[in-house]
Amino acid sequence: MKKIALSILLLTSIVHSQSNDQKMLADIYKFSLTQSSCYSWLDYLSNKIGHRMSGSVGAEKGVVYTKQQLEALGVDKVYLQEVMVPKWVRGEKETAYILDKKTKTNVPICALGGSIATGKNGLTAEIIEVQSIKELESLDPSKVKGKIVFYNRPMEPENINTFRSYGRCVDQRFSGAEKAAKMGAVGAIVRSMTLRLDDFPHTGMQSYGDLPKDKYIPTAAISTNGAELLSKKLKQDSSLKFHFKMSCEMQQDVLSYNVVGEIAGSEHPEKIMVVGGHLDSWDLADGSHDDGAGVVQSMEVLQIFKRLNYKPKNTIRAVLFMNEEFGGKGGKKYEELSKQNKENHIFSLESDCGGFSPRGFSFQCDANNFQKVMNWKYLFEPYLVHNFVLGGTGSDTSHLTSAKIVKAGLSPDSQRYFDYHHAGNDRFDAVNKRELELGAASMASLIYLFDQYGID
Repeated sequence: MKKIALSILLLTSIVHSQSNDQKMLADIYKFSLTQSSCYSWLDYLSNKIGHRMSGSVGAEKGVVYTKQQLEALGVDKVYLQEVMVPKWVRGEKETAYILDKKTKTNVPICALGGSIATGKNGLTAEIIEVQSIKELESLDPSKVKGKIVFYNRPMEPENINTFRSYGRCVDQRFSGAEKAAKMGAVGAIVRSMTLRLDDFPHTGMQSYGDLPKDKYIPTAAISTNGAELLSKKLKQDSSLKFHFKMSCEMQQDVLSYNVVGEIAGSEHPEKIMVVGGHLDSWDLADGSHDDGAGVVQSMEVLQIFKRLNYKPKNTIRAVLFMNEEFGGKGGKKYEELSKQNKENHIFSLESDCGGFSPRGFSFQCDANNFQKVMNWKYLFEPYLVHNFVLGGTGSDTSHLTSAKIVKAGLSPDSQRYFDYHHAGNDRFDAVNKRELELGAASMASLIYLFDQYGID
């Protein structure tokens, strides 16, 4: 009889907990869809401040603005973490054209982050087209020397997860110039990392690896339409020339900041749960999807808990990281300070995949904690958030090394993300208010559940 009574009591407790969780998630989504500030915050970041390139005036203004908004929420603590960041300046708008026997055809390009300039008269040379670094390295160096290497491997369209397509071709952008220089090339041009055919070149970080500075060569991205045209013309005339002109330069490192706001835990203040995105952006647009969306969603998580009068058991900390796009110095500094302060992080959640409709989360954790997440899946299904997988979770939080931690990344619908990623059309008008708010609600819901039930 005692066993039966105990079973009934246990079952009643479980049902009660499930009911409480369902109500809390409903309250979170309702608040986010009716009273959220994240869209207005993004409006200011994008339209009043503009791009927030690491080391720029815009980045400084972004730090000041987000700190002020976190303070206005009335959270327990708001502060800045100093971090030295690189400063690369694009300079004048880049120009380029294809020069064949009959015509000079302009094409859209943009310098890749960290590239050197071409010199004030630009660079003109013959082109050699390759599909990969592997193909380049298989060539006789005499076929490459003195030429501009044109990497033209497109993102694979067959992958439903477009981040897989991105990951399988981004090596040519990051390491293309270094590998081309080692083969004797004088410049490198890379097809933009997007599935769409358009006239927007997509920038991004590149590296010269271990090359000495006197071996650096200028490197740029060409729009997908430009890449298609250049490839077509090369098939008609392999001896045509390409000209491009860039005035970018690397300057001295400058002081910047991570912005941190937190709500202290009511039971375990020493256990920290991080939610974050990166405050810096590229400079071709205002970085609304990458990653203004993640910044304001992370801030919104704190606002949701404050306005719903939810008192978390663990400390909830929103971190707006600086310099993710150009070396990840903010994430590294955060972890360095965390170790110095002997902090214990039990959970992290990063939003850096755009402000599109949330579809689920990716996780880095052991089997027990992943099963716990799968047991919560039914709570998210009414909100069409259903894709829970093991996988990558975000670059800034990847540096966290607490003894036992569950890491998560928000996974929005990715089909349109690379239409805007690092390009001149990543503007505020590309973000849908409702989709942005649904993402913030999903993030707050997952944090709530981990706060309630902890990690195994």
